[in-house]
Amino acid sequence: MNITIRRAERKDCASMFELIHELAEFERAPHEVTATLEHFEESGFGKNPVWWGFVAEENNLIIGFVLYYIRYSTWKGQRMYLEDFLVTEKARGKGVGKMLFDRLIEEAREKKFNGIVWQVLDWNEPAIQFYKKYNAKIENEWLNCSIEI
Repeated sequence: MNITIRRAERKDCASMFELIHELAEFERAPHEVTATLEHFEESGFGKNPVWWGFVAEENNLIIGFVLYYIRYSTWKGQRMYLEDFLVTEKARGKGVGKMLFDRLIEEAREKKFNGIVWQVLDWNEPAIQFYKKYNAKIENEWLNCSIEI
């Protein structure tokens, strides 16, 4: 197993976007992906990037990624928000997720963020168990809210 974790680059966007669709299928919401590849690329590598990420690569094939952005809490200050985290199904169980998550934590420390926040579906038991290995606090008191504009 020769896996490299590296910073995502514009050239990775098409592969990452395919994995985003795989994640949407896994989360039973493929119809929710309405962003385009062009918008995704511009949002990460255009004049004003709003997301950053890392990819896991094996034999020049992207097998996983993490994507984050910066959020601001008036109580806590700057925090990293983990938007997406996926290891393709074929590569699971090989430690790729740990490698990506550890690199994400390293990035948060380098950037002096005071924490990382994310969401996990309540039925995604493998992910919940993975996060518990990091002593993640999994809250059940906050409800997600959103509006479409």
